[in-house]
Amino acid sequence: MEKIIELKNVSKSYGLGDDKVEVLTNINLTINSNEFIAIVGYTGSGKTTLVNLMSGLLMPDSGEVLYKGKPITGTSKERGIIFQNYSLLPWLTVYENVLLAVKEAAPDMQKEECKEHVMKYITMVGLAPAANKYPSELSGGMRQRTSVARALAMQPETILMDEPLSALDALTRATIQGEFADICEKEKKTFLLITNDVDEAILLADKIIPLKPGPNASLGPIFSVDIPKPRNLTTLNKTQDFLELRKAITNYLLDMGKERSGQLNESNPIVLPSAKPIRGASFRDKIKYAFAK
Repeated sequence: MEKIIELKNVSKSYGLGDDKVEVLTNINLTINSNEFIAIVGYTGSGKTTLVNLMSGLLMPDSGEVLYKGKPITGTSKERGIIFQNYSLLPWLTVYENVLLAVKEAAPDMQKEECKEHVMKYITMVGLAPAANKYPSELSGGMRQRTSVARALAMQPETILMDEPLSALDALTRATIQGEFADICEKEKKTFLLITNDVDEAILLADKIIPLKPGPNASLGPIFSVDIPKPRNLTTLNKTQDFLELRKAITNYLLDMGKERSGQLNESNPIVLPSAKPIRGASFRDKIKYAFAK
């Protein structure tokens, strides 16, 4: 099986000097062709940093990030990205947003072929009736469908998804999860999903890897999802394999959270400031005192 993305001893920090924060430490990961990998973890653990390293939007402080054995030095049409915040151009319609991406990825495609290609993916995500609408006229779910159509229409070899459904309400999210599971089955590509939803990860992925809470976050053990596809959350919720896997992953994340919380409290105890009330002062004086401090 061909290795598509490799991270070897990767570390990434932000800031300088006393303000430097080590976000990711010693990350090792291999994603093979046609695999669907899900990275799950707490908010603020470094999941977005991890996907940005794979996309080429960020460079590591140390270690290597490779795509098919070659160092990633920037973004590439081989790696499509679906962002959490849709990232649509507000002055373009659904069709024009997808068309712009296709023209960038395949500038030599003929006009009629291009039109058919764009509409194929807009139809795939159920947006054909809204093809001429602007983002401001769409619901959050429709905007995210547009983002998915745009990424797929560029026909990348690998699709990186940074919590693409987290901004949606529960009902819309569940609906699109099911639709996306069907799309992933049709589009035989390599997928990486960043999420904080364990159920979503089990629904879609072949393997699930927890990211330990930061700072100095690293990857935990691989949990294989040995449940036949296609999967349906309604059906999955009734199966013992799903319940046991969800419990194992959730317990691991909870244990890591407690362990990290204990480590932080021991190394950085919280000391509350000594404060005394300002008695007899006017409201204006209290405000002046607060800003002076």
